[in-house]
Amino acid sequence: MTATPGPTPFGVRNPGSQGALRHLNQERLVEFLLANGPSTQAELARGTGLSTATVSNIVRDMATKGVVSTSPVTSSGRRALLVQLTDTGDIAVGVDFGRRHVRIVLSTLGYQVVAEEQVALEPGYDAMAAVQEAADLLQRMLVGCGHDRESVLAVGVGIPGPIDRRTGTVLQGAILPEWVGITRRHLEDAFGFPVTVDNDANLGALAEVTWGANRGHGNLIFVKIGTGIGAGLILNGQPYYGFLGITGELGHTPFVEHGVICRCGNRGCLETIASTSVMLDALGRGNGPLTTADILRRGLERDPAVLRVVRDAGTAIGQAIGNVANVINPEIVLIGGPLVGLGDALLDPIRHGIRQNAIPIIAGTTTVRVSSLGDRAESLGAAAIVIQGALAGND
Repeated sequence: MTATPGPTPFGVRNPGSQGALRHLNQERLVEFLLANGPSTQAELARGTGLSTATVSNIVRDMATKGVVSTSPVTSSGRRALLVQLTDTGDIAVGVDFGRRHVRIVLSTLGYQVVAEEQVALEPGYDAMAAVQEAADLLQRMLVGCGHDRESVLAVGVGIPGPIDRRTGTVLQGAILPEWVGITRRHLEDAFGFPVTVDNDANLGALAEVTWGANRGHGNLIFVKIGTGIGAGLILNGQPYYGFLGITGELGHTPFVEHGVICRCGNRGCLETIASTSVMLDALGRGNGPLTTADILRRGLERDPAVLRVVRDAGTAIGQAIGNVANVINPEIVLIGGPLVGLGDALLDPIRHGIRQNAIPIIAGTTTVRVSSLGDRAESLGAAAIVIQGALAGND
């Protein structure tokens, strides 16, 4: 179905009239809100190039007509007015598949979550069986929140692996080998809706600049540290995908010349010395099987072995980020994944590694902090690509 961000207050009868200009300016505000989520009037003015007075007048008119709603907030220490699109009844679905879970969020076009659930998956699960389980969960969630299938715009799906954006196909090198060869068509057949599929780190980055505390930041790296190490890039306010869509493969940066063979086929990649799997292997020798939850718990207890392993991994990851920072000069580096609860025990080595490899002015002006969205980032990012797709559908 075609998404409508809100009632159109009037048509454009005379393209040169003041009414036509006001209508076009309103469309610019709606497009910005679809792409960036709820925004203050100051952010709308900066993002659209319209004057603050023009934005204020149009927002007032749109609020009167029910196109947007407003609420007072504090921005940069000052009182401001937050603007968001009203609920049209359309639903964007975001789905995040991990090694042991699937999380689904249902959202309005105004970036309001109306339902959210996560269920566990067995290690080594069959990909299409997991997709069917997710499709069944989605149906239950729609019924539970009183929405029919006709209200669903599309489904965004995040997968931890490289995606060929031309075909929506999961490529060799995915953390979950069961996903290799799965295509967008497979997902659409199972869900029964149009599907957009993307790498989970890309979606984490998108979520941070639409849902998170980092709205308005135009140059950002989101690094997810887990069994794999991936990065999502936001450049000049937009996700960066490169030629095929295979970007941010930080974990496959060659790091040790004569290191072990990586699953990608190269030798000595960052992932072979700094992923959570490698940390668990190092800590598990003689201590039985461990989990990332054990690393987190023992790290918070200041276990010296855990802190050493995390420090070594964090420094290497920081060095790889420093190399990327020299090329794209990000404002912020955000760290996601299951170990972010370690806080500065993880961030400080990453900052140190960045300082080792980035030129001083870049290292000194790049902020490093944990993701503002935790383990929700990828599913929220998946919903965001559907919301932004609604804008494209109206063009």
